Amino acid sequence: MGEAVIRVVLGHRGTLVRGALAAVLARESDLEVVAELDSSDDVLPSVTRRPHVVLLDPQLPGKIGIESLCLKLTGRGVLVLIDHEAIAATSLALVKQAPRIGLIATDATTDQLVQAIRDVAKGLPVVDVRLAVAALKAGDNPLTDRECEVLRQVTTGATAQEIARTLSLSTGTVRNYLSRILTKTGARSRIEAIRKAQDAGWI
Repeated sequence: MGEAVIRVVLGHRGTLVRGALAAVLARESDLEVVAELDSSDDVLPSVTRRPHVVLLDPQLPGKIGIESLCLKLTGRGVLVLIDHEAIAATSLALVKQAPRIGLIATDATTDQLVQAIRDVAKGLPVVDVRLAVAALKAGDNPLTDRECEVLRQVTTGATAQEIARTLSLSTGTVRNYLSRILTKTGARSRIEAIRKAQDAGWI
């Protein structure tokens, strides 16, 4: 009998990175990518394909935040790919879900990624200690996942209307988020909110 095949759902915002990851995993005889997704909203429906492991980008766009998504993905392995440079954008609440979910850095080798997927599929803990320590140092973020996402969009110079289109929200909802962000950060402007959030390591 051949080895059991581990079915993987891959969710990543970057088309090029997503394709490269899928190609890497496809080279392994015991791994099969059963879905490639670019929105967090498509992840839960994809579990009908009975994946053993869901490999996620923590900044995957969509209406459902990554923290909520990971909480809902019970009964299967979850592995989150985190960029060290963007560790501040990774919420502490997400890191606190480890070791129920796996955490691996984007600077891991392909061999380390493949092994991490195999370990998560077996129910073994996969936690990059450097990521966990860095996230803890960032402190508790008063902003929600969605508020961080909106503020990150603001850093690109996007208007409320453009942010609304990108995140599939109404312009009014985006303005409400922006108002709450200003209140929570104690900022008088969006620029000041960005600076405070970046200095604190929240985005």
